[in-house]
Amino acid sequence: MSSGCACGHEREATVRSELTGIFQHYGLPRRMLMDNGSVWRSDTPHRHTKLTAWLLRLGVRVTHSRPVHPQTLGKDERFHRTLKAEAMTGRTFPGLAHWQRHFDRWRTVYNCERPHEALDMHPPVSRYRGSDREMPSRLPAIEYSPSDVVRKVGQGGWITYGGIEYKIGKAFVGEYVALRAMVRDGWFEVYFCHERLGRLNIRSLTRRSGRRGGMERVEPCPAGPGLGRVR
Repeated sequence: MSSGCACGHEREATVRSELTGIFQHYGLPRRMLMDNGSVWRSDTPHRHTKLTAWLLRLGVRVTHSRPVHPQTLGKDERFHRTLKAEAMTGRTFPGLAHWQRHFDRWRTVYNCERPHEALDMHPPVSRYRGSDREMPSRLPAIEYSPSDVVRKVGQGGWITYGGIEYKIGKAFVGEYVALRAMVRDGWFEVYFCHERLGRLNIRSLTRRSGRRGGMERVEPCPAGPGLGRVR
C-alpha cells in the first residue's frame, strides 16, 4: 500500500511530523527498511539519527540498506519508478497543495484500482492489513534490566564507563543507553531501548598503556545489523 505526502524538503522535523500523521492513521509498523539518506542515517560510523532514535523509542525496529546496493530496496525503487512515470513526468503544478491533491488521486488508483502482477492482478488493498499497534500520545518510558549498567549520553554523543569515554552517537544525546555484559569477559553490548547499537571491549582498553581517558567509538559491524566493534 502506498501512502505519501508532498513535502518541500526532507528535514527531520518535517519527516517526523508526516510520519506521526501516518502512524496515527495506520498504526505503527514493526520494522522500517530505509536507505542511507541524511535524514535516516548519520554520515559518520554511528548510523542512527535523531529521527531513527525517535522510531526506536516508538518500538519500531530500524534497518538500513547496504550502501551503494539499491537492490536491497528493490520494491521501493520500483514504486518510485512507477510514481515518477505515472504521476510526475510531464506535469507541473503551482505549489505543494496542488501536488498533494494530484498524489491523493493517483494513490487511490494505485492502491484500490490498478492491478498488480505480483498480486495475481489484484490491487494492493486486497492484501492490506492495518497495524494493531497504536501510535502513543507520548513516548513510552525506556526500561532496562536491573543487571544493566545504564548511562546517559552526554554532549557530543559520549558516555563514560570506568573513567574512559565511548562515543555512542549524537542521535542519542540526552537519552539513556544500557551496557549489557556479554559472556566474553570484558565485553559489553550497548543497547538503546530494544536496539543493539554496538559492543565495547572494556578490558582491551584498560590494559593498554596510556589509553585511560581516551575515546573509543562504536561503529557498525560487518556481521550484520545492530552489531558493532570498537576500534
